[in-house]
Amino acid sequence: MDKLYLLLKYLFLGVFQGVTEPIPVSSSGHLLLAQHFLDISIEGMSFELLVNAASLIAVLLIYREDLIRLTVNGLRYISTRDVEAKSDFRFIVYLVIATIPAGVIGVLFDDQIASFFKEGILLIGITLLITGVALWFIRNLRGRKNDAELTLRDAIIIGCAQAIALIPGISRSGATIVAAMGLGMKQETALRFSFLLFIPVSFGGMLLSFSDILNDPNLNTLLLPYTVAFIGSLVASYFSLKWFMGIMARGNLAYFAIYCFIVGGGIVLFNVF
Repeated sequence: MDKLYLLLKYLFLGVFQGVTEPIPVSSSGHLLLAQHFLDISIEGMSFELLVNAASLIAVLLIYREDLIRLTVNGLRYISTRDVEAKSDFRFIVYLVIATIPAGVIGVLFDDQIASFFKEGILLIGITLLITGVALWFIRNLRGRKNDAELTLRDAIIIGCAQAIALIPGISRSGATIVAAMGLGMKQETALRFSFLLFIPVSFGGMLLSFSDILNDPNLNTLLLPYTVAFIGSLVASYFSLKWFMGIMARGNLAYFAIYCFIVGGGIVLFNVF
């Protein structure tokens, strides 16, 4: 019975993380909320790394055609300076530039960022409210910029927005999409840039934290629960991102803003009173 409970617990947390990772509500914040309110503890230090890897695979699957096109055209531009491939090459360069702020801050302030996760759920409530306000302001924006019209300034601002999302409760996808749409991008372009930007950041985080898995004293006993959580997160992330793409196409971001207001406000009230 204990083994079954352990499997169900990790399956739930994996699916929960997978559902909340692509949508603008902060998966890291929601994982902390689930652990707090359901009194669930996570044994081992490798769980979040594994479920993030599962979400990364889901993003790679969904955006595989874009990744192939960007890779082929990027290499073609480098070798032949083909004008038709230039916009895709620039898109890659801007993705690299936008990755830098979160990478630098994540490395330099790793301990300070980790301390945010120990502040309790009140911080998550406040940051969810901030996420909700940001989403509410851009809910009706309909930009005109496409992939070929992005600029260096756009990349830097979106990269800084992603760095801010290192704080629990600030959604990574929400922060980058809000920044992108605030800069006048089309919904499709904002979404694509946001999730292609997730790839190097997530992959870099995996490389930096890989030793956590190797040194995890619970790895042998938690191998099966980790595997169950990984599969659950992969499937949930895939379908959640597909669903979110449809939401973005219809311009219904207000729903996520309202959700953040309700959950964030409830947490603040719960802690204050």
